[in-house]
Amino acid sequence: QVQLEESGGGLVQPGGSLRLSCSSNRRITSAFDMGWYRQARGKERELVARVTASGTLTYSDSVKGRFTASRDSANNMLYLQMNDLKPEDTAVYYCAAPPNIWGQGTQVTVSS
Repeated sequence: QVQLEESGGGLVQPGGSLRLSCSSNRRITSAFDMGWYRQARGKERELVARVTASGTLTYSDSVKGRFTASRDSANNMLYLQMNDLKPEDTAVYYCAAPPNIWGQGTQVTVSS
């Protein structure tokens, strides 16, 4: 059974940075399209960044230029570098190989 586990969330001030990590217990990061999603309280889950199996990166307009996704397939890792964080980035962030494989999520809170 494939499992994903996120880490790296926390509390950060506006303008700060965090790096999220996602580890997999199987070699899937190079075989499947992967993504970072987030869900803020009271809102629907949204796609933040997609990393395709071929390595193509796409971002939502709300994070473009501030967030960078990357993949270390040799170590079954996916990363999300988040810079210039804003209060509206506050959410639970999920790593996924949609539609069926999801991590448990990690909380990111941007507040002064």
